Amino acid sequence: MKILMVCLGNICRSPLAHGILKQKVKDKQLNWVVESAGTGDWHIGEAPDRRAIAIAKKYGVDISGQRARHFHPAFFNEYDLIFVMDRQNFADVCAQAENKDDLEKVQLFLDDDIVPDPYFDDNLFDPVFQMIDKRCTEVIAKVSLSS
Repeated sequence: MKILMVCLGNICRSPLAHGILKQKVKDKQLNWVVESAGTGDWHIGEAPDRRAIAIAKKYGVDISGQRARHFHPAFFNEYDLIFVMDRQNFADVCAQAENKDDLEKVQLFLDDDIVPDPYFDDNLFDPVFQMIDKRCTEVIAKVSLSS
């Protein structure tokens, strides 16, 4: 199973989802690949936001080694599932799909809800971490059942 987490800049939400799910996958000894990317290209090559790194570290997840990448249509061929953090990310990723199979890989990470972007509000990093952490546990259960 190869999973890609996607947000806007690939420095807050998707690195957290990437790191949290990767840690849970490792703990459960699953043979999954988890990575992340952003629909925007402003932060390519940069580490996650210092606040995202700090909140992840607080809960025992190290995301400091990640580097931001820009979403590319070739990712549809590389990943089995593409989880996006909000509706704009969903639209931006789907716009790059070449066929129905590509589109079927794209899902909102929280089903019918969005993960709020904490970039402009320091107080959102902890609740966003908790939200992502809970959903990552659900993703493992759901994907494990279907694979």
